[in-house]
Amino acid sequence: MSEKSMESRESIDLDLSRYLLILKRWWLPAASIFAATVMLSAVSTQFMKPSYEAEGKLLFRISSFKVIGSNLLPSNSEGRDAGDLKSLLSTQNPINTQIEVISSPGLLQQAIDKLQLKNKEGNPRNVKALQQSLVLKIIGGTDVLRITYTSLDPEEAASVVNTVMNIYLENDILTNRSEAAATRQFLAKQLPKTQAAVDNAEVALRIFKQKYRIADLPEETRSAVSIIGDLDKEINSVQAQLDEVNAQTNELRQKVDLNSQNAIAVSALSQSPAVQGVLTQLQDIDRQLATERSRFQDDNPIIVNLEARKANLRTLLQQQISQTVGNQTQLPQSLLQIGELRQNLIQSFLQSEIQRFGLTKRLSSLYNSRSSYEQRVKILPQLAQNERELQRKIDVAESTYQTLLKKVQELQLVENINTASSRIIAQASVPSRSVSGKKAIVLVIGVTFGLFLATTTVLLLAMRDRSLKTLKEIREVFGYTLLGIVPLSVKKVRSRYSDVESTTQTIAVRDTPHSLTSEMYRMIQANLKFLSSDKVLKTIVVTSAVPKEGKSTVSANLAAAIAQLGRKVLLIDADMRVPSQHHLWQLTNAVGLSEVLVGQAEFDIAVSKVMDNLDVLTAGVTPPNPLALLDSKRMASLIENFSSQYNYDFVIIDAPPLLLAADALTLSQMTDGILLVARPGVIDSNSANAAQEMLERSNYNVLGLVVNGIIEKNESSSYMYHGHEYFKARELTKEFKGLVKK
Repeated sequence: MSEKSMESRESIDLDLSRYLLILKRWWLPAASIFAATVMLSAVSTQFMKPSYEAEGKLLFRISSFKVIGSNLLPSNSEGRDAGDLKSLLSTQNPINTQIEVISSPGLLQQAIDKLQLKNKEGNPRNVKALQQSLVLKIIGGTDVLRITYTSLDPEEAASVVNTVMNIYLENDILTNRSEAAATRQFLAKQLPKTQAAVDNAEVALRIFKQKYRIADLPEETRSAVSIIGDLDKEINSVQAQLDEVNAQTNELRQKVDLNSQNAIAVSALSQSPAVQGVLTQLQDIDRQLATERSRFQDDNPIIVNLEARKANLRTLLQQQISQTVGNQTQLPQSLLQIGELRQNLIQSFLQSEIQRFGLTKRLSSLYNSRSSYEQRVKILPQLAQNERELQRKIDVAESTYQTLLKKVQELQLVENINTASSRIIAQASVPSRSVSGKKAIVLVIGVTFGLFLATTTVLLLAMRDRSLKTLKEIREVFGYTLLGIVPLSVKKVRSRYSDVESTTQTIAVRDTPHSLTSEMYRMIQANLKFLSSDKVLKTIVVTSAVPKEGKSTVSANLAAAIAQLGRKVLLIDADMRVPSQHHLWQLTNAVGLSEVLVGQAEFDIAVSKVMDNLDVLTAGVTPPNPLALLDSKRMASLIENFSSQYNYDFVIIDAPPLLLAADALTLSQMTDGILLVARPGVIDSNSANAAQEMLERSNYNVLGLVVNGIIEKNESSSYMYHGHEYFKARELTKEFKGLVKK
């Protein structure tokens, strides 16, 4: 088992123990209230008149139809058995709905009117009264409803049950027929609308397919993907051819040293007979001029004539060039006549250019085709989704139309059927014996109500009681180190009237040194000794939050326990308002601490020796202002001198309660710390919280907590059980030894 589950189990056990303790404290008023309630319920059963109960049974079957708005629930042919009712909610038994119908005011009023039911005053029976006496219960695991009615008249009980069942069946038949007729009329009106919805959905799908040229989208998607793959292959092939042609064209362009336009012009001029004829004549004129200039001067008529002919030929040449290639192209005369090799290169260059242009156009066309197919492929999913939505609308409209048509045909048959959704399988007979179980029910209710009242009383009393009852509650409030616990010392004082238990304020360490209480005080002094390893405690203040917690008794017994160890101890009664140490030790209080502080007596005279190693300084006469005396330099000096001048090993100061006087807090500033005493049943939670906040707020040195007067029966754990067993065995051993000696 995990630690978490163990802690949870322990917390549950503690809570249960706490509740049992609360119940133990207040068992007497709780038992009184419980007994009174049960007695009243038992007496009330004696005045009950005998009543009779009649019983009938209905078996439910499936309704022929049920319609809510325009939505139909499944019929028998849609996967359900004919013996089951249907419910709108899957977690609800449909017979519960029929129970509400049977117990409805309208149906019960019909039964009252038919049977002329009267109350005790002779007036017509109230529907609410009939509902209270009519019990409808489903027989577990079946579709059978048991209907029972209790009445002082046995014949009336049987007639009410039978009448209610018959009226329910009649109303069910009428309801089914009227619902069938109304539903059929409603559905008949819906049929044209549903047919129109089917037609509209089909038209919308047809228009959609025509608009986007859709025949078969899946097939078109597969075909488009295949075509795009083929186009990619062809684009790669054409791109390779184009790269090859581009390389060839660039090489030819470098060889001919012409661009495309000039190459075309040169090719055209080289193939023009008119241009070449004029060029030939110009060459002849140039040769004649060269010959004649060697013979004649430039002004010779022959040379002038030749120059004129040359100019005319040049003009003619320019005209021929313009007619051949246009005026935009200007070529040098050296390109007008080219050789055959150059002419072949130009022809090859032009053919390469033409091929490159064709491949470029083809590649562009392929890219355009591929882009068109890609665009189509991108919109195909959206088109498919739209087509599915339109087709879904057609399917829904068609399904609704077919369902409505089928239901209309079924309802036409239902209108003429006179069957109800249930039938009577057991008529109510007139009961011959009265019902005796009601008395037991009244007694059970009385016991339950008595337990409730008793529990409520215990809780209210526990809530009003703010006192801390157990050791656990005190430790939870204070949170200080627990130095020890002291059991409650109780002795019985007998009188002629009664046995009265009273707590005794004795010094157990002195009077009963071998008792459990004495050992508890010795444990406290041992815990104080080992409380601080770096500093020896010499002076402590013993106080409590409120009076009557036993701080004085704890101080006296603790001082006696330390003195028995051989240490010199001084016990000071600093509670000058209500001193008590002189009563415990049976001393006079004429001279004490107050007289020492004002200088009216010396310490040696005021102190009294009560045991070996134990001196007691009583409080003395009550002064007008005790706090002024305690919060004085004389008191501080006196505490310092106890160890140095008077050789006391330990000083215990019995101080007033924290919440009634500031004496304890003042004395704690002069000592090593405070020992806080708390007593269950005396201190309450508010006082404990106030005392704890007071100590925490000013950071007083609280040595620890002593819980005094523990009542073992109030504790959830038997803290003292083993101690009592141990000391009981010790006493038996002593008695046995005494008997042996005798």
